Amino acid sequence: MKKTLYMMRHGQTLFNVRKKIQGFCDAPLTELGIYQAKVAGDYFKKNGITFGAAYSSTSERACDTLERVTDMPYTRLKGLKEWNFGTFEGESEDLNPPLPYGDFFAGFGGEREMDFRARLVETMESIMSQEDHDAVLAVSHGAACAQFARHWEANSKIGPIKGLKNCCILKFEYENGHFTLVDLMNHDFAKA
Repeated sequence: MKKTLYMMRHGQTLFNVRKKIQGFCDAPLTELGIYQAKVAGDYFKKNGITFGAAYSSTSERACDTLERVTDMPYTRLKGLKEWNFGTFEGESEDLNPPLPYGDFFAGFGGEREMDFRARLVETMESIMSQEDHDAVLAVSHGAACAQFARHWEANSKIGPIKGLKNCCILKFEYENGHFTLVDLMNHDFAKA
């Protein structure tokens, strides 16, 4: 039986505006971030999309986003947290190496890329393998959404992804232990 996962990035934060690296560290949503989350919630309502379960990263920016998208109860999971960037946390994005990052941050107390990706895949598989989870909302982070989608890129119906905006929504179908990316809503809310 096919199930549906809606994986969503959190709304814009103060660190996004200030161009600061935020992985495990956190920053509050901006007014635009709050607006983005409300618009995402309206998208789900207008399209008759309901969820059997909802999950969020333990980061405040993800929880605050989810709480503006839906008022249903949800579970916070550390497995949905952003990449740990080690001592680069809170520093200027100008210090980021060129993409792909690979294991760069592991040398500074952060996570190795494939360890980060494996954490996300394991968390999502655990969520979606539950019997009563036919449609699930999971609010996470930009690199987390991108790494999860890259893991399943061979199954993607929309091709490679890049440039995931705040509150973008990735729609995956889940069947027989495999995820297929079937849609991406990546609206530029800054121009709304």
